[in-house]
Amino acid sequence: MRYRGEKTREISFPLGGIGSGSIGLAGNGALVDWEIFNKPNKGSHLGFSHFAVKAEAGGKLLDARALVGDAHPPYTGSATSGGTSWQSFGFGIRRTSLQGLPHFRSTEFVGEFPFATVEFNDRQFPGRVRLHAFNPFIPLNDRDSSIPAACFVVEIENPTARKIRYTIAGTLLNPHAEQAVNRFAKKAGAKLIRLSSPKWKPDDLEFGDMTIATDASQTSHQETWFVGHWFDNLEVYWRDFARIGPLPARRCAKPVEGGNEAKAGHTTLAARIEVGPRQTKQVRFVIAWHFPNVSNYWQPPTCDEKKCPTNRWKNYYASLFKDSTDAAGYVLKHWDRLHSRTQSFKNALFGSTLPDYVLDAVSANISILKSPTVLRLEDGSLYGFEGCCPTCGCCEGSCQHVWNYAYALPFLFPNLERSMRELEYTHSMRDDGKLGFRLRLPLGRARQDFACADGQFGTIIKCYREWKMSGDDAWLRKWWPSIRKSLEFAWATTNEHLWDADRDGVLEGRQHHTLDVELFGPNSWLTGFYLAALKAAAEMAEHLGEPGKAKEYRELFAQGKTWVDKNLFNGEFYHQKVDLADRSILKPFTKFESAEQRRSPQSVQNYYWDAEHRQLKYQVADGCQCDQVLAQWHANLVGLGEIFNPRQVKKALRAIYRHNFKKSMRDEFNPCRLYALNDEPALVICDWPRGGKPAVPIPYAEEAMNGFEYQAGIHMIQEGLVDEGLQVIRAVRLRYDGENRNPWNEFECGSNYSRSMASYALLPALSGFSFDMVNKHIGFAPVINQKNFSCFWCIDGAWGVYQRKGGRVLLTVEEGSLTLNSFSDSLFSDGKRVKVGKVSTISEKGMLRLSKPVTIASGRTLIIG
Repeated sequence: MRYRGEKTREISFPLGGIGSGSIGLAGNGALVDWEIFNKPNKGSHLGFSHFAVKAEAGGKLLDARALVGDAHPPYTGSATSGGTSWQSFGFGIRRTSLQGLPHFRSTEFVGEFPFATVEFNDRQFPGRVRLHAFNPFIPLNDRDSSIPAACFVVEIENPTARKIRYTIAGTLLNPHAEQAVNRFAKKAGAKLIRLSSPKWKPDDLEFGDMTIATDASQTSHQETWFVGHWFDNLEVYWRDFARIGPLPARRCAKPVEGGNEAKAGHTTLAARIEVGPRQTKQVRFVIAWHFPNVSNYWQPPTCDEKKCPTNRWKNYYASLFKDSTDAAGYVLKHWDRLHSRTQSFKNALFGSTLPDYVLDAVSANISILKSPTVLRLEDGSLYGFEGCCPTCGCCEGSCQHVWNYAYALPFLFPNLERSMRELEYTHSMRDDGKLGFRLRLPLGRARQDFACADGQFGTIIKCYREWKMSGDDAWLRKWWPSIRKSLEFAWATTNEHLWDADRDGVLEGRQHHTLDVELFGPNSWLTGFYLAALKAAAEMAEHLGEPGKAKEYRELFAQGKTWVDKNLFNGEFYHQKVDLADRSILKPFTKFESAEQRRSPQSVQNYYWDAEHRQLKYQVADGCQCDQVLAQWHANLVGLGEIFNPRQVKKALRAIYRHNFKKSMRDEFNPCRLYALNDEPALVICDWPRGGKPAVPIPYAEEAMNGFEYQAGIHMIQEGLVDEGLQVIRAVRLRYDGENRNPWNEFECGSNYSRSMASYALLPALSGFSFDMVNKHIGFAPVINQKNFSCFWCIDGAWGVYQRKGGRVLLTVEEGSLTLNSFSDSLFSDGKRVKVGKVSTISEKGMLRLSKPVTIASGRTLIIG
């Protein structure tokens, strides 16, 4: 995707590893959003950290410029820009924007995650300059995808008829306010400067360092900038840089002050190259960081908890690299491999025949894994916030009901997704199977003791997915007792939510969910999760040799499914069965409250009863809610089959498109958060086309939230409403156009919101990808471009490209190894003889059963046809 002019205004492209933090590359080439200190830091600069270029020829300086373009208005200054009052509103744009230095007139930004390129344009500069940036992103290789570094290539093309000497300088500010020490070194062919402070001990939270490095052969450097006052440091730096020759050396024997732009703690490393007429050359830089010690700053444990663990743990990357110099050296040593494997992934993804806006939606939200939304614990396990506030994580705990939607991680890094299940069942489950839906850090502290229906049962569906994705029976066997117990909590006598107390396969109790309140009474949305969990558990139980449990779960599933399809479908869509005027619905739950809790505004009676309107609050009732058949979406993706009546599901999705998809929000009432506005199209959470809207309806009803929109649109595609579904998807990405919102920061409750990784499901939906690695099977059934189709695929153990062309299928493994006992493809009609590599078989309605296993090795292609 290419962005020009005003369309670069909001861009910040995250560069960093999974759970390692990130630096943002702005649309004008500036380095922003320094989120490498174990928490979010939106809108931040790190002093005058930047790149700059200069050109010399014939003993003269031709030009020198900071490698940034014009900043976008307003120029009055921001009331929220931080710092002292004279750095905010009414004092102009911050100096750290580098707009006070000669810079480039315009930029164009090309973003195809995980790669970004900024093209700099200015007639005054004798060269065409491009800044390429990436961090290694290699599916299934979580180690190399978690490196705490940002990789840059400055490419300069000399369009003139004479040789020009160019200097490219990278500047970093030492983040330590006191005793900042910057030291140059040579290591294994690299030139680097390490920024640290002896003030901090290895176990201090503030302890850490940064490194800027290059493998250029000709370099110069300043370990520190000029020590002075006022604007002296930037004044002297630019005078030193914008002149003929290498950068004059400067070193302070004693530590200096760092931490903000006025200090001398900046360091600059410069590389010099000669570029002949009409030639192009490149220089590599790496910015690496190492801040190993993490604590729970958002909700620290208190010692009045039953367990009082130490509020300290280490980042996973600290187990890989001893410091930032080590990380930078690793990147430069393995650059060619890391770059080429990342490039292979990018080529596989963007070489697809899918629409541009689909690839945009998929790739942009994969970047969430590189944002501070995600942490990796010391053993490599993954933990996630829901999203990010400007300076802290937003909504802790790998929240089950939000991460339910996030399909990028289980496909691309299935071992990390499995680690989330393991943490949940180890640290969040009560003895009776109740799962707290937010994991609390540090591990070992008292668990959060509140369950949500979509999270509890969604976790079981995800366990089924992880098993089918990996084919790992040992993993399933290990966790099966916990899975079974969490399912049977639905009817446990200790279940204070009374979910399925009568064991009829339908949830009727107090059902907490992802819209942050509880539904009372039967509804397809949350009962659907329960039904899918029952069906998944039945198959797992059967496989593990528990036919009695399998039969019990199947019968309960069938009973519940029949009731839901018969009683909760109104002929057009599924709804909630509840009498809003019946206050007695709340009474059974008061017995679980203490006398003090009953007097609280948060008590079930006080919170859910609207005395003025004499109604229950926060219900869907007769509404058309966008998640009403959400469980079927999950079931389609993981291979569970039918959860609801298929014809009714399709009707329900048509209703969601008809009623909830707004082609313009201009005339729509929305008292909630404004994620879509004016003439922007969007799909809202709930609509009441037949009337009956509660006086105080379910929260967020009028909002448009990206993750919900993605699942609804993708589900439409799955059920044959392809055009309608693609319209919904395109509407989301139209809003994230670079001018009004950042294309690489979809937000709901905060930035880099995890639910938006639902967009990854576009790939399996549009390609018809199915998997069952327990039986060593995958299949495809594209729904668009069916004669000439290409798409990226990934499964535990291998990833590559699927192609259809010339009546044949080409299945390429780019990395890993794939062994198949069967393969299915809608291309092959029933009874047709098909050759799978060297093995011949007869198609059974597209199913190709192989007489012996076929293995596709890395870099090889299996031809089927």
